[in-house]
Amino acid sequence: MRQQLDTAIRLSLAGQVRNRFAWILLIVFVPVWYLVIGSMFGGHTSVAFRLRATGTTVVVNGHNLTLISAGLNSITLLTAFVVFAAVRRARFFDRRLVLSGYRPGALIAAKTSAALVQAVAVGAYAAIVLLFFWRPAGLWTIAVAFMLAAATYAALGLLIGVLVRGDLEGFFLIIMISLLDTFIQDPVGNPMANKPILEFFPSYGPTQFAAAGTFSHQVLASMAALSLAWTAAFALAGLAVMRLRMPRPVPVAAAAAPSEHPAASADGRPPRRQAEVPVATRVKEV
Repeated sequence: MRQQLDTAIRLSLAGQVRNRFAWILLIVFVPVWYLVIGSMFGGHTSVAFRLRATGTTVVVNGHNLTLISAGLNSITLLTAFVVFAAVRRARFFDRRLVLSGYRPGALIAAKTSAALVQAVAVGAYAAIVLLFFWRPAGLWTIAVAFMLAAATYAALGLLIGVLVRGDLEGFFLIIMISLLDTFIQDPVGNPMANKPILEFFPSYGPTQFAAAGTFSHQVLASMAALSLAWTAAFALAGLAVMRLRMPRPVPVAAAAAPSEHPAASADGRPPRRQAEVPVATRVKEV
């Protein structure tokens, strides 16, 4: 089991690393998205942001808050895309592995581990790129928030990858969910951003955690726990569907061995054997 798990983790990570398009998006898309969104909502005006976990309202810099939202949007898109593409590309290979005797539990654990590793790496990268546009006081809270959001959307990408039939439907769902989820949390672009309904969206926890740590110097552990709960819910749902759709390998001992002596016919006479056809004749007939 341990050897299968190690091999499956290496295969899962290798499949994500070989995704050249994802590397291009990671290197280019994240800084460009910071630049575009920061310039579109770039006014350094003060806005009121509601920290619902503490019941307080803080006045924050609108431009800086928008950069946090832009970072959340870019990494959620990237992590969900990469995991979704990896799951879709490897699904037939995974079926062959299970049919050949590979444990489904090893494959499921490997995909979960690879998705979490990718989420941590992408979240850390997005936090480092943010330093070129803004030097926040609580950078570590933003980095943790980015990792939490990336982990949630990595699990969501896994769930969508095992649910939808085609790639187009999956890409559409990821784009729409990520854009809707992250930008409605920002009061600069959404006047309804401080409403209670936002608590039921996946990026609510990371947004609150980053804003509280950066603008109010507070560590909201409850928001981190809420984000982890979203991650666990998406991951468990996706892994359950994946397990149900995996084939069941036929045990070797259960396969009936062919008999050396063919059964007799109904009248007790031995069955007729098919006449041997010379090889040359069979080739000519073909």
